[in-house]
Formats: sequence, C-alpha cells, structure tokens
Amino acid sequence: MKTRITELFGIEHPIIQGGMHYVGYAELVAAVSNAGGLGIITGLTQPTPEDLEREIARCREMTDKPFAVNLTILPTFRDVPYPEFARVIVESGVKIVETAGRNPEPFLPPFKDAGIKVIHKCTSVRHALKAERIGCDAASVDGFECAGHPGEDDIPNMVLLPRAAEELSIPFVSSGGMADGRSLVASLALGADGMNMGTRFIATQEAPVHDNVKRALVEADELQTRLIMRPLRNTERVLNNAATERVLEIEREKAAALGRTGRKLHASVERLRALESAWTGARERFFNPGITAAR
Repeated sequence: MKTRITELFGIEHPIIQGGMHYVGYAELVAAVSNAGGLGIITGLTQPTPEDLEREIARCREMTDKPFAVNLTILPTFRDVPYPEFARVIVESGVKIVETAGRNPEPFLPPFKDAGIKVIHKCTSVRHALKAERIGCDAASVDGFECAGHPGEDDIPNMVLLPRAAEELSIPFVSSGGMADGRSLVASLALGADGMNMGTRFIATQEAPVHDNVKRALVEADELQTRLIMRPLRNTERVLNNAATERVLEIEREKAAALGRTGRKLHASVERLRALESAWTGARERFFNPGITAAR
C-alpha cells in the first residue's frame, strides 16, 4: 500500500509504532521495521545520550529498514540534556524523528540540516497546523482515545481526523484506539495517511513487558481505562488497576482539601472586607465628626 506517509518515510505499510517509554527498545523497533512498518526507539528511555547512541547501533544490527527515534520534550524533575540527545540522533545517521510534548522548533534546524524527516505528535488541529508552519514534515494526530497524554480538548478521532484532513497540507497519521486492519481502513477513510499504534504493540512478543501486563491489555474491554491528573491539566489515559485507583483517590483527597482551604480563604477574605469597611467608616467618622453611623 502506498500513501503519502509510506512515500515520505520509505516504508511498506502506513503503520507506525509509537514511541513509548520503556517499551521502544531495539528488539521491538527492529521487528516492526522488518515487517514493513516504522519502528521508533524512545530516546529518553535511554539514561544518557551515550546510551541512546548504543541503542541506535544495536537496532542497526537487527534491521536495515528505516526506523525513527522519539524525542519527547516535557517538563521533568531532572535536567535533561536535550541538545545532546539531538546531537546523537544527527550523528548516528537517523533519518526520521518523532517529536512530542512541547514545541520542537528549536531542534528543527539541526534535524533539517541533516536531512531528517520530522513527525510531530499533536492532540489538536491547531497544534498540527503549528507543526506544519514551523517546518515539520508530518503530524501524528492523537484523538481523545489515545493512551498516554490525550491533551485537554477531549476530541475523539471521529471528529478530529476529518478536521485535520480539512486543514493540513502535510501528511498525517491517526493515533488513539488504533489496533488492527479496521483501524487502518477507518483512518484512511477519515482522511489520514496511515496510523500510529502504541498499546497494541505492547502486547507483542518483542515488547519488553511482563506477560501479565500483555494479558491484561488483551483481556481488557472498552471500560478498562481511566483518566488521571486532569486537575493538573496534564491528563493521562491509563489502564485501570489498583495503582490507578490510588492516584484517583489522592486526587479526590487533595481536591477536598483544596476545597476546604478555598472555603477558609473565602471566609478570611470576607472578614477582611468587613474589617476594611468598618475601618473606612470609623476613619470617616473620626475625620468628619458630622457623619453618623446611621448614614
């Protein structure tokens, strides 16, 4: 099958394995690329830029097909040497990069100078248009169904993909809830040039994930995901389990505590306003003896 995505990346099938933390290692990436799709090494899964360089070399030993590296630009609790990771990608001769998170524009000049094609993950049409405007070669349009970070607009692919097709000039792939041939046919019908799959690839033999997790994914139905961190506007869709329930419980506890704090603060503000009013009246009476309290 040929689409704008297969032509852009030199792959056989318009299927991309999304960059997933602690999943996108050389074994899975090479298996996807050898099968005709586009495998993606997750850059920041590697502890250092030097480790990423070694992982890219390992992948080259397993496949001679195109593969990509994901560079996710997000706030972190540690200082991430993004320029060094980008340098390793360039110097290792990688020709496709998937960016995600914040605006990738600062990294585009060295990537473009090296002839690297960039596909940026977006959860809205406006973000995809920005990616197109700054020079990205393609976009991965993530609907509300997607695992990981679905954004804050809550627009599902049935609506998002046709809108992207109406607005974008660059090729784009669907992402979120994609799992099989039906997903690909639907994506193409809605205007996409291919699809990005994440969770589905976790359930493969090559994914470095415990079999119990893979089994849980396969056995889960459409009701088995939850949204966490919504109050922080950093929403994540995750599999429902005990850990997820505990996170949601903490969110409820913190929200209740904030609510109590908010009510106390509101009461304090009202008392301050009453004191301010009383002080204003007393001051006026002091400086204007003719004014009475009955005024």
